[in-house]
This record gives sequence, C-alpha cells and structure tokens, in this order.
Amino acid sequence: MQDENTRAHWDNAYQTKGEAGVSWFEDTPAISLDLIRRHTAIASSSLIDIGGGASRLVDALLDEGMKTITVLDLSPAALETAKARLGLRADGVQWVAADVTEWEPDRSYDIWHDRAAFHFLTEPEDRAAYIERLTAAVAPGGHAIIATFAPDGPERCSGLPVVRYDPAALAEVIGPSFRLVEHVMHQHRTPWNSTQAFQFSVLERVGG
Repeated sequence: MQDENTRAHWDNAYQTKGEAGVSWFEDTPAISLDLIRRHTAIASSSLIDIGGGASRLVDALLDEGMKTITVLDLSPAALETAKARLGLRADGVQWVAADVTEWEPDRSYDIWHDRAAFHFLTEPEDRAAYIERLTAAVAPGGHAIIATFAPDGPERCSGLPVVRYDPAALAEVIGPSFRLVEHVMHQHRTPWNSTQAFQFSVLERVGG
C-alpha cells in the first residue's frame, strides 16, 4: 500500500523534471509495442497500462487503432501530463489515478502492461495485492507484459529502493496463474545518456 508521501513524491518528480526529464522516459516505447503486437491483435484488444503515467505508449496504441485503453498511475500529475499531450484524443482513454495495490478492476483485459511499476513494490504484502489484481484483471489466454530492472540494473530509482528480477524469478513471484512465454533483456538509455539494465517478461494467464 502506497501512502500520501509516495504519491507526492511522484507528483513532484513529474512537476519538477517534466515528462522528458525522468530517467524512464522513452520517446518511442519500441520494445513494449513489439511485444504487444506479437501477443495480441491491437485494434480489437483491450489493455491497461499500470504505472503508465505520462508514458507515450498510449499515443502509439491510439495511432495503431486500439480503442480500449486504460492508464493507471498513482500520480495525478503524471496523468494530467499525458492528457494535455494527447488533447482531444485523451477522451478516448480511461484514466485512473489510483494505487494498483488498492484498485479494484471492474473488467478484464487482454494485455496488462507494466514498465517499471512492479519493481517498486518492496514489501511482500504489496506484491501479493498487485498479483491478486493482476490475476483478477487478465482472463485466461490474456498476457501480462512486466518490465523491471534486471539483476545488474540499478538498486534504486528516483530515490526509492527497487527489487530487481530476472525473468525466471519474476515468473516465480507472479505465481502459477501465469506462465512465462517470452522475455527480452534491454539496456535502456536515460535522457542523460546513462544505461539501465531492464528485463521485459511476457506471461500468459493460464487456468480458469
């Protein structure tokens, strides 16, 4: 469970650094897009972007014809940044300012996308709450795309501690309702030209 101080931390990060001044900024979310394309038909699928904030993934998905998109983030300031960038197109997206460990999904999704939110959950009870919501929100046959810092990635991000994973360790934590079907290792280049080691795992929802 995140507290008000954490929400204020992320609001401050976006308000002081701007969309392109945070370490995780990507002008084009190429790996996420490639993995989404490989595991779903974009135009007819639904997706939720967990911790999506001001990410430009939503722009790219709208460009490719996706009609059912939800962006969830703890920071209202991050969501407002994305809405302002999209202009009138923002009306076609569902925006949710919430803590994913407390949010209750009211529908299922074909794709659950999370680039660098899960690794901030350092407490076991927060990870359990996240996984409960993940399992409820993705129907069997759907996929979760979860990117975290890799074992050789940073130990902290934006001043906060993280938990680093390799694909096998992430799949073990997520549990038996999902199976690992693909992974990509990636060196992300930050706006100030340093690199951060990430892993992107694709997990398929199994069972009933």
